[in-house]
Amino acid sequence: MGDVTDETPTFLPSLTIIGGGPGGYEAALVAAKLGARVTLVERQGVGGSAVLTDVVPSKTLIAAAESMRRVMAASELGVDLGPAEPRAAMQEVGRRVLSLAGEQSRDIRAALERFGVQVVLGDARVTGPHEVQVRRTDAPADAEPETITSDAILVAVGASPRELPTAKPDGERIFNWKQVYALTELPDHLIVVGSGVTGAEFASAYNRLGAKVTLVSSRDRVLPGEDPDAAALLEDVFRENGLTVIPRSRAEAVERTADGVRVHLSGEGAADRPYVDGSHALVAVGGVPNTAGLGLEDVGVELTASGHVKVDGVSRTSVPSIYAAGDCTGMMALASVAAMQGRIAVAHLLGDALKPLRPHLLASNIFTSPEIATVGVTQEQVDSGRYQADVLRLDFATNPRAKMQGVKEGFVKIFSRQGSGTVLGGVVVAPRASDLIYSIALAVTHKLHVDDLADTFTVYPSMSGSIAEAARRLHVRV
Repeated sequence: MGDVTDETPTFLPSLTIIGGGPGGYEAALVAAKLGARVTLVERQGVGGSAVLTDVVPSKTLIAAAESMRRVMAASELGVDLGPAEPRAAMQEVGRRVLSLAGEQSRDIRAALERFGVQVVLGDARVTGPHEVQVRRTDAPADAEPETITSDAILVAVGASPRELPTAKPDGERIFNWKQVYALTELPDHLIVVGSGVTGAEFASAYNRLGAKVTLVSSRDRVLPGEDPDAAALLEDVFRENGLTVIPRSRAEAVERTADGVRVHLSGEGAADRPYVDGSHALVAVGGVPNTAGLGLEDVGVELTASGHVKVDGVSRTSVPSIYAAGDCTGMMALASVAAMQGRIAVAHLLGDALKPLRPHLLASNIFTSPEIATVGVTQEQVDSGRYQADVLRLDFATNPRAKMQGVKEGFVKIFSRQGSGTVLGGVVVAPRASDLIYSIALAVTHKLHVDDLADTFTVYPSMSGSIAEAARRLHVRV
């Protein structure tokens, strides 16, 4: 008699993901690695708008602008670039932007398929708690949609640029942040409407690339939701570089003129300037979730008045088998947040160890020039009395590495809990602040003491040396 082998099959849960951006593809990779059968449906291309029309393209453009900044400052470091005026070759910049976006999309798709994720290009609609209908992009026009059934569904459909009814983008003179890469020549005068993160980043980039730029802000300052010291420093840099900021002014309309655009203004700041003329306009006034027509409400998923999907701390919607991640949830519109939400959803679905999303630990970066990176407790929370913290700001002006590199603006700021010295948060304003913030983010996440930062060796000379120095100055004698 032969051996009897127990061949009871191992249960493999199935997951259908709608949306191939960071929330979707990160979830797909994690789920596939953990043994789930994963189908990912994406409408425009793997990577979603983050890779194809938003984060990757914008940061590639900003990288070109940062190179221009270094070139323009080269003479101060003793480098003679000759008599020719440096200029941005926008056609080449644009080609590189689109090339890198496509390359990143292909790399992500290859990784997904390598781990066994089935990638489907097409439009999806949720038709039940476990059911998604898909109309494939390459299917005949009269073909019936196919139905995918799975144990769970993750909605990660992102958001699209918000459009003003009086400022419709045309892709020629008036742009949203998806269309601006169509520019093949440097604008003579770019008017940026919106002083949030997107508006500030594009204004900074085109200013560094050599365009005349005017930024229209409805608030008192640029980046109204960010650290006030950082925002004030950035405005000073803008002014020094010839960028004009029009505060306390709202753009009522943007219209085409014979050879450009006219932005009509209202508000306190527009008392002496009812309009501003330019060659091009970029409207950056937020985003709208891509949840319309997805069928979510029909199956019981609760949405907010703005159309965002309501989720709990483990990315679950009001329907237990349906999760959501990314910009469509109304959480902070960052690729890192979308990816974390997606990973948390998968961990919850598959019973893996997880920690609910903790926004207070989020490290974020604004890719202006200089960059502004933040993590943890904010200056506003300290000023309001919500947190009792000691605050230490140290300018990079005395940092030897900053001097060597010709970096004149920037600072590091650390918040530590009064009494205990635990690191609660921090701000870094500098070139590549996105890299420098990591050490402070580690300290915040793991509740390290300022002495832990201070006692960790740093390279001399280095920009990170100022982080350790700031922590040393927050030391309290025991």
